[in-house]
Order: sequence, then C-alpha cells, then structure tokens
Amino acid sequence: MLEMILITAVKVFMVLSAVLTACAYSTYLERKVVAHMQHRVGPLYAGPYGLLQPLADAVKLAFKEDLVPDNVERVTYALAPVASFVPAILIFAVVPFSNGFTWFGYDIPGVISDLNIGVLYIFAMTSLGVYGIVLAGWSSPSKYSMMGAIRSSAQMISYEISYGLSIIGILIIGNTLSLTEIVAQQAAESWVFFGNWYIVKQPLGFLLYITCAIAETNRAPFDLPEAESELVGGYHTEYSSMRFSMFFIAEYAYMLGVAAVGATLFLGGWNGPFLPPVIWFLIKVFLFMFLYIWLRATFPRFRYDQLMQFGWKVLFPLAIANTMGTAVWVVLSGQ
Repeated sequence: MLEMILITAVKVFMVLSAVLTACAYSTYLERKVVAHMQHRVGPLYAGPYGLLQPLADAVKLAFKEDLVPDNVERVTYALAPVASFVPAILIFAVVPFSNGFTWFGYDIPGVISDLNIGVLYIFAMTSLGVYGIVLAGWSSPSKYSMMGAIRSSAQMISYEISYGLSIIGILIIGNTLSLTEIVAQQAAESWVFFGNWYIVKQPLGFLLYITCAIAETNRAPFDLPEAESELVGGYHTEYSSMRFSMFFIAEYAYMLGVAAVGATLFLGGWNGPFLPPVIWFLIKVFLFMFLYIWLRATFPRFRYDQLMQFGWKVLFPLAIANTMGTAVWVVLSGQ
C-alpha cells in the first residue's frame, strides 16, 4: 500500500513538472513559430537560441511588484487566479500518456488515475476554468475586466455544448467513458497503423472539437475575453506579477490539456509504430500545439457577434447532425 502511494506521488510529481515545463516552453515555441511566419527572429538573447527566455520571463514576473487596485473585492480577487490555474492542471490526472512500464518490479500504469468516467472528468475541469475568469472580472473595479468576464462566460456557454457534442460520436462508437479504453480501441490491427484512429471515423467531430477547443481556451481568433484592441487586456487587466502569471500559465495548461485530450480521443493516444509510446504521445500533442499557434498567426480576430453566430448557427447544428448521423450508422451497422 505504501509503495503504491509513493509510486502515485512520483507520477504526480513527474507529470506536474512536465506540464509546467511544457507551459513555459510553449511560450517560446509560440514566439519562435509566429516570428518565423512573420519573417522575424524571435527570442534570441536569453541563452543559446533564446532557450532561456521562459526562465527570464519567470524571474521577471516573480520580481515585479504585485499591485492591487483600490476597491477590489480582495478575497475573490486573490482566489480568481487559483480558480483558473488549478482545474487546468487537474486535467492531466486522467490523460494516459503511455501503455505503462515496469519500475522496481511494479507494473506502473501510464496514467495517474484511470477513471472509468474520464471523459466526464475532463469536461468538469474545463468547465470550471471559466469561474476564474468570471471572478477576476467581477472582483476588479475596471469595466474592461468586467466586459471580458461577461464575454468569456457567454463564449463558454455557446461553445461548451458543441464541444461536448463533438466527441459524443466517439463515445457512441467506443461505448466507454474511459480514456484508456478509448486509446486501446484505436490500436493498429494491420500495417495501416492509423486505420483505427477516431479521426478516420469521426472527421467532422475532429474539426468541431478543434474549433470549439480553441474557443474554449480563449485563443485567437476567438480571444474575445482579452481582445487587446477593445478591452486593454480583458479580465486580467488589473492583475500583475505572479497573479497575472497564474492566468498566463493556466491558458497554456488548458491548451496542452486540450491537445492531450484531442490526441487521446482522435489520434490514437500513445499508439504508433517503432517509437516508444510516450514519444508518439508527445509528437501528437506537439502537432496540436503547432496548429494552435499557426491559427493565431493566420486568422484575424472574430467580431463578438460573429463569434456567437458561428457557435450557435454553424457549429451547434453540425454537432447535432454528427451525433445523430453516428448513432444511425452504429445502429444500421450493428456495432
């Protein structure tokens, strides 16, 4: 019993360290990719090739003065960054990153907690993230912050429905809510190693998932809660120092979480030939992250009315159609 508690604690420490490091270097990746797309150099001076830029940013944020405006609701103001940060990290508790390994004679599962309702857990954690944004806007005296919070809550409601419906097709086909079982169902049964990946069976669901996930994480071109040209900085306008950095880390942690879940649900998770399972998982997460950055560098920001119309009049009907079509196909095919 004590050994298993120790093993779980080590896995939690390793996954948490990996996620926080990945969040830091996701900022470096984004700056470099966008810079090359815009014919610039990007981070260059902090370490070789600018590789120490995330460390420099962390030191800068840690030593900046933590300014708290007058007239804030202080308890809520202090809790908002934590309410945004913690659910983003907890997503990774149920994401399988490997098929397992042996350590000192113990068989270690490649996931911290293999919940049989892992998909519902993921939705619960991603839904909680909006509370941090709403509390940040409500507790601040700035109208810009409040507008960002209102936009975020409306955006979350609008896209959360289509986001959930986008993976219902996988749940209908796979008949399980366990992420580990979903990965196992996508294992190769022939030399075509991607033949069982759910992106092949659910291409429309994959496109819906990607689009709604970008909106869920408030990333460009759906970054209306921040919208610098309209709201200064949106919900985190009144935050500085480490409080601001918690919002910043939470955004990238949600991006990584969405990428990890997307790789698990649609791209076979850690399944793949020749390379170790963990490497395959990391490659697929990297592809999702690159797509995030690519879209930011390519598309202009939506107007708010366009955002809402796109969510309710385009994505929602397509998600309903995909769900119903998948259900009919499963019944007729006898799966």
